Amino acid sequence: MTVPPQRKCQLANKQLPELNDEPSPVTVYYDGKCGLCRKEISHYKKITDDGQFVWSDIAHDATPLSLLGVSQMAALRRLHATDSNGRLHIGVDAFILIWQQLPRWRLLAILVGIPVLRQTAAIFYDRFADYRFARLEHCKISVNEEKVKQLLVK
Repeated sequence: MTVPPQRKCQLANKQLPELNDEPSPVTVYYDGKCGLCRKEISHYKKITDDGQFVWSDIAHDATPLSLLGVSQMAALRRLHATDSNGRLHIGVDAFILIWQQLPRWRLLAILVGIPVLRQTAAIFYDRFADYRFARLEHCKISVNEEKVKQLLVK
């Protein structure tokens, strides 16, 4: 899957040049090998309009992550999404971004966006995400691949 053109991408103080003048849809980078993740993304796909989101299964093709400067291991561990301005949202913030685009989910986005609820949701999501990541075989493989890459760089 290809990364959609983005106007400006501000990630870790990096700016990508303007690629086109049209606003980009929200791009969601998800783990397509995770059953729960696949079911949730499938639900979102059913309730959204074509072109509203770009869905990027990074478990099967991690190429789009290179433009973001995100490792496959990090993206498998936490949901990642970029907004129409190219800003990266991770974990609970990625869910809030998705929910803001969905009429029946906007109230949840507003509620979870309240600072104390957002922090609480982030704690629970992070614990669940770490637990899920540690249990899935393809995530373990990504950890080993990341270690090999680090050794080769040294």
